[in-house]
Amino acid sequence: MPKRASNLRAAREQPPSIELVLAALERAERHRARQTPDVPGFAVLEHLGVRRRSAAARGVRAQLEVLVAEGSLRRSRRHGIQTWVLTVAGRRRLRRARDAGAVPPLPESPQHLAWREARTLAAQEIGRFERSFGECLAEGGRLLDAEHPPASDEWFAIGDRLQRGAWRVGSAAHCLREWTEPDDSRADIDQLQGAADAHLDPVERGRRRARRVARRNIRLWRDASRG
Repeated sequence: MPKRASNLRAAREQPPSIELVLAALERAERHRARQTPDVPGFAVLEHLGVRRRSAAARGVRAQLEVLVAEGSLRRSRRHGIQTWVLTVAGRRRLRRARDAGAVPPLPESPQHLAWREARTLAAQEIGRFERSFGECLAEGGRLLDAEHPPASDEWFAIGDRLQRGAWRVGSAAHCLREWTEPDDSRADIDQLQGAADAHLDPVERGRRRARRVARRNIRLWRDASRG
């Protein structure tokens, strides 16, 4: 391996500073979807941009134990998973480090990365999704115009494809044009709201919210392409 590549790899494997670990834990706590400050170890690693199975990850875990021992963190366990939370002393230490300019910038947050990747993929794929849905609509039209009435199973099958295809176009449209860029000062949680919701009656508002569930889950786009 060339010396430069070896040096870069060694640098990536170095654990971040204790101050950066505190900052990552604080941001992970702020971005938690659940109403609890307890942060699991994997979330700390994600906010640090550290791979879970790496020398740097082992270093971060050791630093967490040091911070517990000195009183900056409190360790607990939720649903069998070990978690950490900042204590008053830990917040005070982090504030002093920031005032002294001793906290390097954190890497891109997981929630901003998710927004950016979804937006990029939506821009790449929405045209293909629309064409695929158009082809499915045309196939439905051919069934309507068929000389001999199609079997019921053909209608059920095209119905499934139309529903999946329309959902995929809608999901991509939301990710591309409606999902606002996250602000790292707070958790980016999809509230399943729309611009026109205030003018809808409660029943229709509920229906729309139900249809919006998982609209930011780009992994479902692959599933929707089957069949």
